[in-house]
Amino acid sequence: MPNKEFQEALSSFCDKISDVISTDKEIAVITHIDADGIISGSIVTKALIRRNAKCVLRTVSDMNPNVLSKLKERHEFYIICDLGAGFAYKMQEVFDENYLVIDHHQLPESEMSDDKILNAWKYDMNGGTEVCAGGMAYMVASTLDSKNRDLSCLAVVAAVADRQDQGEKRSLIGLNSEIVDVAKSLGLISVDLDLMFIGRETKPLHESLAYTSFPYIDGLTWNVDSCMSLLNMAGIKLKADGKWRVLTELDEDEKGKLLEVITKFVASTSKSNNVTDELVGYIYTLLREDERSMLRDAGEFSTMLNACGRIRKAGVGAAICLGDRVSMLKQAESIVREYRNTLQKYITAIFSERWRLVDDGKIVFVNGEGLIAEDMLGAVSSLLSGSPSLYGRVLFVRTRANDGSYKFSSRKCLRCELDVNLGLLMRECSSRFNGTGGGHEAAAGGRFVGDKVEEFVTCIKENVTTA
Repeated sequence: MPNKEFQEALSSFCDKISDVISTDKEIAVITHIDADGIISGSIVTKALIRRNAKCVLRTVSDMNPNVLSKLKERHEFYIICDLGAGFAYKMQEVFDENYLVIDHHQLPESEMSDDKILNAWKYDMNGGTEVCAGGMAYMVASTLDSKNRDLSCLAVVAAVADRQDQGEKRSLIGLNSEIVDVAKSLGLISVDLDLMFIGRETKPLHESLAYTSFPYIDGLTWNVDSCMSLLNMAGIKLKADGKWRVLTELDEDEKGKLLEVITKFVASTSKSNNVTDELVGYIYTLLREDERSMLRDAGEFSTMLNACGRIRKAGVGAAICLGDRVSMLKQAESIVREYRNTLQKYITAIFSERWRLVDDGKIVFVNGEGLIAEDMLGAVSSLLSGSPSLYGRVLFVRTRANDGSYKFSSRKCLRCELDVNLGLLMRECSSRFNGTGGGHEAAAGGRFVGDKVEEFVTCIKENVTTA
């Protein structure tokens, strides 16, 4: 259970929200565009709607002075989700006292005592592994009204989306595991140990393997024909009664054969034979979603939401989280295809245009200028971090944003044991160039204006080398 300090802070935080609702002020929920952001913003919005509050939901790609200036005086009150760590001083200037923050990113010491900020790190919870913004938003919603416990399943999807399944066999830990227990007790979710493929119930087996991009397996990921050939070679029957089989229809022997043939393929192409830990783990099934829906599996649900956010259709994802299961879901299917095709184009270019990738065996720098759209930067770095060819490295991917600034996304790749906190590193290096940065120990980002890219890279190298 969360400690007493968190419970007291949560109660006080919800009292503030109730007070705002009672004044009939319009509340703007401002949230991040990724899956965790879309879910956390949607959970808060749903809780407000159920209290008959006047509210609107908006998504942004990051928190910066330009975003704040556009929001200034447009609404009467603001609830910021999955954003804002290190930005309280600026939000205070723009919003005065008319804002609250629900977040899980590491905070600077100056914000640890701010009672307008409900952040996991303030209460001895690791916001990178134990609870995400969706989980924090769920705690707020369920405290406002216990009826909002039905939103627990969305918080589980958010944790999966943020790759917080860091426990044994890819289980959720900390407060996330307690939220899982709530969802299970309400009959909303089942938890099983299985192969972690996208489209476990919805896609033909060879497509399910091809569209599983974490880990990214060069030669299989997005290559449907190669996946079909591999499965045939393993002697796995792809059709039954004239219909394509899906992963959930395989027996344990067939799943063992499948895992073995994938492991051998990876060993032959990337000099690594250990992908089992990334392919086998706990999967979360949303029992009230249709069996052939992309919303039934938490992993596939989260991929869909990330796709919506990254190609500037976050409203579609939010509408689905708020309950739309008809028109928005149809749009989401085409959005996922566009997202997948875009990612494939980016990754193919990065590995084929060799000047874009510099790898010294410890740090990998990827130059995405002129290629990667800024809203896709995090998705690209997350995908690359799962490539067996980059095991053990720290990854930094950069591009130029629409406003001319440089934007960096950093990740610890699979099996990285380097003792470096990327959230603190990106905040430190960005601040040296009057920029902003932050995040988690294993995933972070930064942005700055100017032309001192080489100096920024030097800052990164120095800090990683001395860590």
